[in-house]
Amino acid sequence: MADKQPQLNGAYYGPAIPPPQQQTYRRRRGCGSCGGCLFSFLWKLILAIIILGGLAILIFWIIVQPRHFKFYVTEANLTQFDYSTTNNTLYYNLALNITVRNPNKKLSFYHDRNEARAFYGGHRFSTYDVTTHLNSFRQYDKSSSALKAEFKGKQLVFLNNDEVEEFNRQKSAGVYDIDVKFYMRIRFRLGDFITGDYKPNVKCGLEVPFSANGTSPATVFETKRCRVRF
Repeated sequence: MADKQPQLNGAYYGPAIPPPQQQTYRRRRGCGSCGGCLFSFLWKLILAIIILGGLAILIFWIIVQPRHFKFYVTEANLTQFDYSTTNNTLYYNLALNITVRNPNKKLSFYHDRNEARAFYGGHRFSTYDVTTHLNSFRQYDKSSSALKAEFKGKQLVFLNNDEVEEFNRQKSAGVYDIDVKFYMRIRFRLGDFITGDYKPNVKCGLEVPFSANGTSPATVFETKRCRVRF
C-alpha cells in the first residue's frame, strides 16, 4: 500500500529562495593619478639619494678621519712699536715664526695663498704676504711646515684718548696685545683627487714682549696656538 502524503495547509509554492548576495567592490590601491605616482616616485628617489649620500659621507669620515690643520706662532720678535700723537702714526717692526701642523694620516693640502694682517686695538696697521703663487707648496700628511711673517714700517692709525692711555700702559709693562689674522686659500688632496678652494681664517691673539736693540725682553714670548675657522 502506498504511503499517504501529509495534508498541506494552504498552497505549496516550493522551497524558499534565498535573497541575492550583495556584491562588494574593493577599492583598488593605487596612486589615483599619474601626478600622484610621479610625486611618490620622486619622493622615494630623493629619500634614497639622501640616505646613500649620508652613508657615503659617514664611510668617508670613518676611513679618512679628516681633521683641521693646527696653526702656531712659535716666536715673536718686536723691536719697534711707537705711537706718535703728533701725527697719529704707528712705527713698528714685528717678525713672527709660524708652524703649521697637518695631523691627517691620508690628507695633504696645498698652501696656495696666505695673507697676514696685523692689528692693534682693532686697527689694522700692516699686511704681509706669507704665501703667494710664487712660493705656494704642498704640505704632506703628518708633517709640519715653518712659515714667517714680517711687519715693518709706519702706518697712520687714529687712537682715541682711552686707546692712547692703554698703549702707554702696555708700553710701561713692555708687553703689547697684538692680533694677527691669516686669510688663507688651500686645497685638500686625497690620493689623486684634489678638492676646490677652501678659505679658512686663522686668528692669533698675541701678547708680544718688546725687545729693544736686539736685547732679550724681560718677558719671554710663549707659543700661541691660533684659532682656525673654515
